[in-house]
Amino acid sequence: MTPLELLAPAKNLACGIAAIDHGADAVYIGAPKFGARAAVGNSIDDIRQLCEYAHQFSAKIYVTLNTIVYDDELDEVKKLIDQLAEIGVDAILVQDMGLLEFMDGKPFEIHASTQTDNRTAEKVRWLQDIGFKRAVLARELSAEEIAEIHREVPDMELEVFVHGALCVSYSGICYASQHCFQRSANRGECAQFCRMRFSLVDADGAELEHERYLLSLKDMNQSDNLEKLIEAGAISFKIEGRLKDVAYVKNVTAAYSERLNAYIRKHPEEYCRASKGRCEYTFTPNLNRTFNRGYTTYFVNGRQPDIASFDTPKAVGEFVGRVKEIRHDSFNVAGTASFANGDGLCFLNSDRQFEGFRANRVAGNRIYPFKMPAGLRPGMALYRNNDQEFERILSKPSATRKIAISIALRAVDDGFELSANGVSVHFAAEHQIAQKSPRENIIRQLSKLGDTIYQCNEVDIPEDFNYFIPNSQLSDMRRQLAEKLSITPPEAVGDRGGLSKAPVKRKVGEGGLGEYTYLNNISNRQSAAFYGTNQLTAYELKGGEGPIMQCRHCLRYSLGYCVKRGGKRPTWREPLSLVLGDARRFRLEFDCQHCQMNVYAASAASAASAASAASAASAASAAFGLNDK
Repeated sequence: MTPLELLAPAKNLACGIAAIDHGADAVYIGAPKFGARAAVGNSIDDIRQLCEYAHQFSAKIYVTLNTIVYDDELDEVKKLIDQLAEIGVDAILVQDMGLLEFMDGKPFEIHASTQTDNRTAEKVRWLQDIGFKRAVLARELSAEEIAEIHREVPDMELEVFVHGALCVSYSGICYASQHCFQRSANRGECAQFCRMRFSLVDADGAELEHERYLLSLKDMNQSDNLEKLIEAGAISFKIEGRLKDVAYVKNVTAAYSERLNAYIRKHPEEYCRASKGRCEYTFTPNLNRTFNRGYTTYFVNGRQPDIASFDTPKAVGEFVGRVKEIRHDSFNVAGTASFANGDGLCFLNSDRQFEGFRANRVAGNRIYPFKMPAGLRPGMALYRNNDQEFERILSKPSATRKIAISIALRAVDDGFELSANGVSVHFAAEHQIAQKSPRENIIRQLSKLGDTIYQCNEVDIPEDFNYFIPNSQLSDMRRQLAEKLSITPPEAVGDRGGLSKAPVKRKVGEGGLGEYTYLNNISNRQSAAFYGTNQLTAYELKGGEGPIMQCRHCLRYSLGYCVKRGGKRPTWREPLSLVLGDARRFRLEFDCQHCQMNVYAASAASAASAASAASAASAASAAFGLNDK
C-alpha cells in the first residue's frame, strides 16, 4: 500500500501545530538560518516542540536548510545540523551539496529542495545516485513529465507543489533579486522582482504593453488534479506558504486533506495516508476564501494561456457578484454572497488597475464603504480578498484530530490488563464477582478519553467477564493507558538514517551538469570539492553572463503571438525588453527549442547604481510584502 503525504508549510510553531491539527501528514519549517525564506526562521526549541507534537500522529517534520552557504558559515551550519539531528527532525531539505558531508550517518532523510532545479529524469537519477531520498520537483512540470521521471527513476520519492504562490523562474536559477537589489533568492532574500510592473518594448523602442505586471503569475491550485498527480507517481503534495498566516494554513490544509481522503476512499487497497488521525472541522474548507491572486493549474495539463495576472500582483480573492445600483454613499451587489462589516473588496477599473476598499457597513447586499471608490461603475465584477467572517471562524480553534483506538480489557491471574494499539498496562487487583453486569459501566468509563489525542471506537470485553472494578480504578487504568500510548514511538516516522548512500564526489560533465557556471551555485569550498573543482561559481560571488531568469512562462504565448502554437505572427522587431519605471531594461530571449523564455540583465551602462537598487528593493518589499509570496 502506498502512503500519500500532504505536506503543509509553517512559518512558526503555531502554524505547524495548526497544520497537523487540520490534516497535514508532514510539515516543513525553517531553522534559525539558511532557509529559502530568511524572514521566518525558528528556534531549535520550537522545532523540537513541533516534532514532539507531530510524532504523536506519526506525522513528520522537515527542516529547510535550502540556501547556498558561504565558507565562513560552514561551522555554523554544521552545528545547526547536529542540533536538528538531536531533536528528532525527520528530513532536511538541501540545495547546497557542500552540506552533504555534515549529514552522512545522521538520523534523518535528505531531500533535494526544488532549489536544486529538478526538472528532468536525468537530474533526479543523479540526485538518487548521490544519496538523496526524495526530490522536490520543479513547479513547471506537467503530469506527463512527472510520470516520465517516475518511470525512469521509480525508487525515488517525488514531491510536487499543489497550491500557493508561483515563482516565474525555475527555482534555484533566479538571480534577478541579486542583480537588481543585492538580495539573493538563493540566500532566502527574494525581493519579488517578478511582482513588479514593467513595460514591454521592441527593438525599435515601440511600447507594446505599458506598465503591467508581466511576470506576475497567478497562484497554483491543483485540488482538481490530485488524482492525475498520484497516478503520475507523486507521493507528497506540497502547499506553498511559509510566509502565510495561520488562517491560510488551516483552510488550505483542510481542503487538500479532504481531497486526499476522498481519493483514498475510492482506492482503499492501494493507498493510505502517511500519518494517523481523523480530523473534524468547525468550518467548511474553501480555497476561494483564502489569499489568492486568482488560480491556475499552471503546466500540469500542458501549456495554458491564462497563467499570469498582468493587472495586479496582489490578492484578488473570490468573485462575489456584480455591482448593481450606485448611490452617493453606497452600492448594492447582484449575487448570492453575504457580506460582513470590514470585508476587503476590490474591482478592476477602466484603467485596468485593481482598486481596493473596505466595507464600513453592510445591510444585506448593500455595502457602505468608508469612502466611495472613484472608479466603481455598475456592472463591474466585484471580488472579496479579505473575508471577515471566515477569518473570525479561523481565528478560533477550528479542528480536532483524533487517533481511533480499540481498547481491550482482560482478566489475568493477578488482576487486569488494558491494551490498545500494541500497548498494554497491567493492574494488580483481586477478582471481585459483580452483582450485576458491569459491561455497560466499564465501556462508558474506559471510553472517556477527554482531551487526549485518542478516540475510543470500541471496548473489547470477553462475554464471560463478570468482575466488579471501581470507577476510580477504571479511570486510573484509562489514564495510564493514554499516557503510555502518547510516549510510545510511532511505527512510521520514516526510513531514517541520513543519506541512502555515502556522498559521492562528482566530476565535470556528470549528472548532466556540463561545464561549471554560475548556474551550479557553488559558493563554498566543500561544494567545490564535491563537484571535483576548485571554482566558486555562484552568481552571488562573481556575477554571470547568462540569463538572470529562466521561465516556462512565455510572454509571446501569453500575448497570443506564439506561431508554433497557433498564435498571430508578431509585427514587432526583436529582441523585446522589459522596462522598469526607473528605465532599467531586461532583454528577453525566446528559446523555442526548449519552449522557454530567458531574461537577461541590462548592460552596465544602463544599470541603476547600487544605492538606487537598494532603495528600489526596499520600495518593492513595502509595496508587495514578502508575506504575500
